[in-house]
Amino acid sequence: MKSRVLNVEKREKWISLLQEMQSDIDPQTVRLMDKMRRVAHALYQLGESSLASAGLSFARFRLLMSLLVSEELDGRQELNPSEISARQGISRNTVSTLIRDLEREGLIERHLDNDDRRRFNIRLTQAGRSLVRDNASQHYHIIAGCFDVLTSEEQENLNRVLTKLDASITETRESLDKR
Repeated sequence: MKSRVLNVEKREKWISLLQEMQSDIDPQTVRLMDKMRRVAHALYQLGESSLASAGLSFARFRLLMSLLVSEELDGRQELNPSEISARQGISRNTVSTLIRDLEREGLIERHLDNDDRRRFNIRLTQAGRSLVRDNASQHYHIIAGCFDVLTSEEQENLNRVLTKLDASITETRESLDKR
């Protein structure tokens, strides 16, 4: 409990420091940003823990799940690395590393693109499909359980607020990209 008090004190000192540098910073905004970062990080760590027994990182699971969703919902058996990168919101270099590791473990296969022989596409192997299916239920059950403390109305409100915040962040990012 004492370390939690120290963390709160440290955060408040951090906010004071920020206000010294920029006097119009709203301390509530800084607290919200910090809390959202901590909650997102905790959910990420929980996701990692829920998949550890299967030998999967959250990033690898997400890539496999993206391929499964593409198969099941889009009717596409293969995605190219650029599509995976865009869907996951991660760099091509990260996707390349994930693909190399998953391919080495026999969870995905790499095939030359029939239309463009300079490119290749990725598809799940049966082992990859089985692994993601076997672990998805437990993973999502654990993550969903975190939200059980919220009523249905609170979950709807949180969704609405996060959607609004996401739109604002996207708009800000686009304006920064234009600079």
